[in-house]
Amino acid sequence: MSGSSIHIAVTGISGRLGRTIATEIIRAGDLSLVGGMVSSDSANLGVDLGELCASGFLGIETVVALEQAADQADVLIDASLPKVTGAIAPRLAAMGNRALVTGVTGLDAEQQAALDQASETIPVLQASNFSLGVALVERLVSQAAKALSDDHFDLEIVETHHKRKADAPSGTALSLGKAAAKARGVELDEVAQFERPRHEGHRPVGAIGFSAIRGGGVVGEHEARFLSAFEEVSISHKAYDRFIFAQGALAAARWIKGRAPGLYTMQDVLSG
Repeated sequence: MSGSSIHIAVTGISGRLGRTIATEIIRAGDLSLVGGMVSSDSANLGVDLGELCASGFLGIETVVALEQAADQADVLIDASLPKVTGAIAPRLAAMGNRALVTGVTGLDAEQQAALDQASETIPVLQASNFSLGVALVERLVSQAAKALSDDHFDLEIVETHHKRKADAPSGTALSLGKAAAKARGVELDEVAQFERPRHEGHRPVGAIGFSAIRGGGVVGEHEARFLSAFEEVSISHKAYDRFIFAQGALAAARWIKGRAPGLYTMQDVLSG
């Protein structure tokens, strides 16, 4: 792992986000793509990383084993699936002297525990969304939730994604809800409202409501609506291209290299 550039490996490199991240790494002057991990049944197993990204021959092929993909890496960017994230976190920690940046959402308790434990050994950045714009929205939502009391302003979080997205509400929507709940001094689990009965669906004071819309090819839209009897404050973000997620992932990789072990978020990257 010599040289001035940051050496990065990518899991889920044959997926839409993973491939976009890898392409931007190749284009960046201060980063080097040194490994790519795919599943054992992937049609892209053994494909050259550069050719996979339509960026020319690199001489490095996609592999199944994490230890092989991340052998020369300073940072592993994870764009895989929850079950993969939970499996690779302890293995990367065991390799030592590496950092993990993951944008995988929908982790269960066991998978999250694996990330938490890995962060005791290596620096881990966990993001529900790699966009720096979304990180700013999360900060603004926290400020608004603190300033606008829940007995006067109801909070509804509405998100829209493409029809192939598996989890609902999105990890980003939940992060916005957690930020708002924390600002109001409560736990999200205590106030979250994911479903409403068709009848007698009166809204409890202090509830944080969630709505998820799925359809078409929408990259990602999130809106936090603070509604009172006489006014509304709305904070929103729309993603038009997955390029922004790749750029955020690269910003996270640059930020986390050389950090102490711990669990970090995009808020840390935003703060510099």
